[in-house]
Amino acid sequence: MVVTDAAVIVAYYDANRQLTVASRPRAAPAWVYHKLDSWTGWDSHNYIAMSLDSLGQIHIVANLHGDPLVYYRSTQAGDVRTLARVSMMVETAAERRMTYPIFLRDAGGRLIMKYRDGQSGNGNEVYNVYDAATRSWKHLLSTPLTDGEGHRNAYFVGPRLGPDGWFHLAWVWRESPMAESNHDLSYAKSRDLVHWVRADGSPLTLPIRLASAEIVDAVPVEGGMINNNTVIGFDPAGHTMITYHKFDAAGNTQIFVARWEGTRWRIAQISDWRGFRWDFRGGGSLDSRLSVRGPEPVGKDRVRVDVVRDGKPISFLADAASLKRVEERPGDRLADRLRDQIPVLPGMILNTLEDSGNSGIALAWPTRPAHRDLPDEDIAEPTVLRLIEPQR
Repeated sequence: MVVTDAAVIVAYYDANRQLTVASRPRAAPAWVYHKLDSWTGWDSHNYIAMSLDSLGQIHIVANLHGDPLVYYRSTQAGDVRTLARVSMMVETAAERRMTYPIFLRDAGGRLIMKYRDGQSGNGNEVYNVYDAATRSWKHLLSTPLTDGEGHRNAYFVGPRLGPDGWFHLAWVWRESPMAESNHDLSYAKSRDLVHWVRADGSPLTLPIRLASAEIVDAVPVEGGMINNNTVIGFDPAGHTMITYHKFDAAGNTQIFVARWEGTRWRIAQISDWRGFRWDFRGGGSLDSRLSVRGPEPVGKDRVRVDVVRDGKPISFLADAASLKRVEERPGDRLADRLRDQIPVLPGMILNTLEDSGNSGIALAWPTRPAHRDLPDEDIAEPTVLRLIEPQR
């Protein structure tokens, strides 16, 4: 979903699994729809990435899990009906096994698209930059950001632009498609997404390999850490923090935070769960028992960490100086607030996607939980995708 001052643009897979884009003026109820020539299967890796360039043209990359590029660009600003397939971004050779497309902007506002080239356990991270004037892409980096050396690949969360003007990036290394093979929480930062350094400012040579990476916490294989749950945040002073989870000495899964403190990373456990162990294994999209958000400042002396455990939101408050937990309380999610407004059939969950800006606009739709990217024995009936707007 992209929300501008004038319009809402939504990209999704319809009841026939066809890639579809719809747009609507913010001030009017009528939707315009456009169906694209791409159909998805059961693989939840094949999500949709969408953004606008500086001239308002729509860019969509979707339906990729080790697949050749699927990319559409509009010829008129904001007009979904002018979206047309583009066969290549930069070079076909680097666009044959693409996964995890993400659009972002650099410090100068240029449109960036990053993705993984390769496969789980053997992949590299590639960054491209767009020139709106020439309607062309080029590689932002002359080499991949990371190199798994044919033995592993990095799974990133970010980069996230911090209050200090730096882009911050956290990741794990994964040895194979098996989820339990994640290890070694790592970190880097950059002013321009081209030149990368460690937390202390010392330069990193690209591509970053395991041996040269800055290791925040040397969590071992089968140590209870998983990709996508290593999330950057900041404390009240603007210091970089990372939320993640791993097993404690007793084998329980616990929430941890790491903070850079000038000369070292401080590691602090902020949960104290007993008898909870998420021992994930295997490939495919997991039915996740735990998701985390990056630390956020609360006033001048507190840090909040929000997590969802077995479908229930939890908020931790920690002292900003010591990182000691001071409170654990029930959290709040949009899906919970919408529970009485949107019918959800038994065996389904309500998914939501909130606008990253301040519009208050969101999407909501029921689905069955993740099923390892495999079809159920019985196929569920289509559900309704709803646009949620703040009450005026």
